[in-house]
Amino acid sequence: MAAVFLVTLYEYSPLFYITVVFVCFLVTSALVLGWFGLGVPVILRNSEETESSARVLKKRMRQVKNPFGLEITHPATASVSKGIALTPDCLEDCVLTCYWGCSVQKLHEALQKHVYCFRIKTPQALEDALYSEYLYRQQYFIKKNDKEEKYCQLPEDAQVVDFGPVPRSRYPLVALLTLADEEDREIYDIISMVAVIHIPDESYRLSCRILYQYLLLAQGQYHDLKQLFMSANSTAPSSSDTSPGERSADRSLLEKAGLAEDDPELPEENSKDCVVCQNGAVNWVLLPCRHACLCDGCVKYFQQCPMCRQFVQESFPLCSKKEQDEDESTCT
Repeated sequence: MAAVFLVTLYEYSPLFYITVVFVCFLVTSALVLGWFGLGVPVILRNSEETESSARVLKKRMRQVKNPFGLEITHPATASVSKGIALTPDCLEDCVLTCYWGCSVQKLHEALQKHVYCFRIKTPQALEDALYSEYLYRQQYFIKKNDKEEKYCQLPEDAQVVDFGPVPRSRYPLVALLTLADEEDREIYDIISMVAVIHIPDESYRLSCRILYQYLLLAQGQYHDLKQLFMSANSTAPSSSDTSPGERSADRSLLEKAGLAEDDPELPEENSKDCVVCQNGAVNWVLLPCRHACLCDGCVKYFQQCPMCRQFVQESFPLCSKKEQDEDESTCT
């Protein structure tokens, strides 16, 4: 009926019919602009020529000096029976305290106490928060810039050959680094570092590695350090020390224990250039996937990570433009 009416109008008044169609077009355009705003939908735009319409939030970063560093020396030879060699690298005099067989539950409760109750500035503060829920403790005084190996091992009379089946109630080893001088605790924002270390035993032969690292701040926060996935000229130590078969076996063990990364590490490139333009230096880290793969020029064109296609919620630069210019001037 409506179609017959419109045809009749067109036969007697073509101008009126054209006016009706034009008004319908204006109403439709107003609805589209009201829904999408002034920006055209992304699917209608050429991403190679124009910037992304939805801006990715740039995470505000604050530079903090970390006085602590810890590395596992010769991880392939570490075991519960033979012990482990740790190499600290600290900017100030520090105390390294190792807790064997530390309770998983008590450790995470201690981290929460650092936030709400009291600050873990000393080994005694952590021990009070743990309620002595560990099997054995060793302590070393670390001088400033001293990189000497510290050998940690359970005593023979402990008679510990493993820490039970997975999931475990105890971590094999928890290493705590704290500032030895009380005056240094007033200078640094980071006052201690907790490293959870897996050491292979008779029932769980996953290769030795640092599972978690927590930086404890004087203000009461703590941050979980996570690895960035980025291309490098040299392969990671964990990849070079083990064969592909051992790495796949390690990952299956990690998955069973619930410790595997959410996203598998992609094969590393042999270049530090941007994966898109292959010209600019990689400078931007994309979150939450943690891929460092874009330069300053390309980061504004992507809402999804070009490596894993995950949507980017935030991003932050590895260094500022001023620092980049200084590095370039130094190289020339």
